[in-house]
Amino acid sequence: MLKKIVAVSGKPGLYKMLSQGKNMLIVESLADGKRMPAYSKDKIMSLGEISMYTEKAEKPLHEVLELLKIKAGGEKLNIDPKAGNDELRAYFADVLPDYDRERVYPSDIRKLINWYNILIEKGYTEFAPVKEEEPAAEDKTEKAE
Repeated sequence: MLKKIVAVSGKPGLYKMLSQGKNMLIVESLADGKRMPAYSKDKIMSLGEISMYTEKAEKPLHEVLELLKIKAGGEKLNIDPKAGNDELRAYFADVLPDYDRERVYPSDIRKLINWYNILIEKGYTEFAPVKEEEPAAEDKTEKAE
């Protein structure tokens, strides 16, 4: 699910990828439903490819979003993204205790909170990547015959 949701640098909010053209994507804002082109010169990041820094390794964004969902009980977060830096850090430390305090900035936490709230508001509640099923071994042998 997160692979189809993108963030476009210089543009607020999140976008759903609709189609792909030559040197551009057609995206639709999750906030207001307006469609627009996102060109190859824009920095476009799929949420499925983003990770958060922790002390040991990087944690995929879908895992962090799941932790936020557990903390909020599947609802929107009750912290204001405009809260003070110390309050944001304390809240995020509750969710992900081993996050890297030197490389994860308060602005990153604000963006994450905004993204989570937008996704929940628009009904995106399953963050884990969907794995494509391989054909069963029986199907493979039938095709070989």
